[in-house]
Amino acid sequence: MKDKEGIREGLKNSPRLKRWLDYLIMNQRDARPRWYIRLLAPLYQHRGRDSKIYWSVRMDTPPYRRFFLGRKSVIESYCCVNNAVGDIVIGDHTRIGIHNTIIGPVCIGSHVNLAQGVTITALNHRFEDTTKRIDEQGITTKPVVIGDDVWIGANAVVLPGVTIGNHCVVAAGAVVTKDVPDNSLVGGVPAKLIKQI
Repeated sequence: MKDKEGIREGLKNSPRLKRWLDYLIMNQRDARPRWYIRLLAPLYQHRGRDSKIYWSVRMDTPPYRRFFLGRKSVIESYCCVNNAVGDIVIGDHTRIGIHNTIIGPVCIGSHVNLAQGVTITALNHRFEDTTKRIDEQGITTKPVVIGDDVWIGANAVVLPGVTIGNHCVVAAGAVVTKDVPDNSLVGGVPAKLIKQI
């Protein structure tokens, strides 16, 4: 583990080498790892015992970020999982539903259920400078943390920097922009506390 951290620090201090390695690993046009890197994914991704990732899942997980899937957890069909800008850690007995999008850095606890079409993103595009195009201004990230025993309803969106506590329910279609305390039911756009559970 210390060796990996030493390599990461070395790359931070050598931007030219970092750009070159990034070019070798990531397809710049498609914003995903190149095909030969994807072939090696089982060697650098952690998949817990009895976990499953369906064949149709788009795993944009370059080896320089952490991907961890806990025991007996499932990522269902047509999801997109992207840790190119931050680690993704998913606990035990967690189900990532059909057609979800997860963009790191994201930490999801154990016994979590995400329904269909949920988006969890820690990434945002910068747009403050009106003299530049948005795609020239780069990105920002703020980690998303989802506690244990959480159910997030269909088509909900969890935005950067949000922490959802333990034993929470997020209603279908909600847009979560602020932290959610333990034992809460939230819903709406933007999501608001409906009741304590």
